[in-house]
Amino acid sequence: MIEARGLSKRYGRTLAVNDLSFTVQAGRVTGFLGPNGAGKSTTMRMILGLDRPTAGDVRIDGKRYTDLREPLRHVGALLDAKWVHPNRSARAHLRWLAVSNKLPESRVDEVLALVGLNDVAGRRAGGYSLGMSQRLGIAGALLGDPGVLLFDEPVNGLDPEGILWIRQFMHRLADEGRTVFVSSHLLSEMALTAQDLVVIGRGRLIAQTSTSAFIEASSGSSVRVRGPELTRLREVITASGLQSDDAPEGADGPAALVVHGASTDAVGELAGRAGLILHELAAQRGSLEQAFIQMTGGDVEYRTGDGAPTVGAMAGGPGAVPGQPGEALTAGRAQEPAAARKADGR
Repeated sequence: MIEARGLSKRYGRTLAVNDLSFTVQAGRVTGFLGPNGAGKSTTMRMILGLDRPTAGDVRIDGKRYTDLREPLRHVGALLDAKWVHPNRSARAHLRWLAVSNKLPESRVDEVLALVGLNDVAGRRAGGYSLGMSQRLGIAGALLGDPGVLLFDEPVNGLDPEGILWIRQFMHRLADEGRTVFVSSHLLSEMALTAQDLVVIGRGRLIAQTSTSAFIEASSGSSVRVRGPELTRLREVITASGLQSDDAPEGADGPAALVVHGASTDAVGELAGRAGLILHELAAQRGSLEQAFIQMTGGDVEYRTGDGAPTVGAMAGGPGAVPGQPGEALTAGRAQEPAAARKADGR
């Protein structure tokens, strides 16, 4: 379990994280969402003791990360896939991590097999593709067989097979009772991966709930209904006090009606009482992307004239907070000596 209480981080005049409190439960995959610049990477760094909070506290199974002995046995993390020394092989990289935390060398080959890197374990990591680097980072996170795992953008660079693999793998880790905390901008994938969500904007908590409840609360309920007497069906729906919109014929199928604020049971009963035949009656569920945009629209830091986020905001350009996505590579490289010092007990 991860518990953050009143967590704040200030860089000069910039308040990157603002009185943030949340809990990540064991046995669940929890997604960590927010616009660029929301404070996600800074929060993850504070969880791992890489940044010191200005205020507040964060605990992993009741302890601060800096108080953990042999931390890889308790917490595994992937914050930046490219922080590995480019001239080290994957096997050499994992060996020094294992030695630093008194882990058996046999575990190195186990995690290499787990992520599918056996055949390239002797190659220099600097020659790895982004997808291969992601797999190596995941192997490092799993090395100590920890109960708590943190991943920042773990599917970047992975092909469809790799994305499916990591989704199923995270579910399996959660099923084993582990705490899995995942930050990602790929909302369609998070909708399939995360069971719970922690959503932040401008460093503040927006929502902590299940993924399904977040989508339903943001998008409302609607029903798509279709039958041979569409005009009469519309009249019956309107007479009941419900609102509906026409859904013209297209990729979604023949012309239909979308009834707002109703359940399939209610619409089906209306049609039945009127003696109407239905060819389609289906609940319409909004997407995580739609719900996310609706809930965080006021917390996007950089917009163009038409209201869309600017390239700088999306890529972490001018104005990006230190430790945020735009500076992920720098932060990741600075991470190695800090992690090494912690692993060696220095």
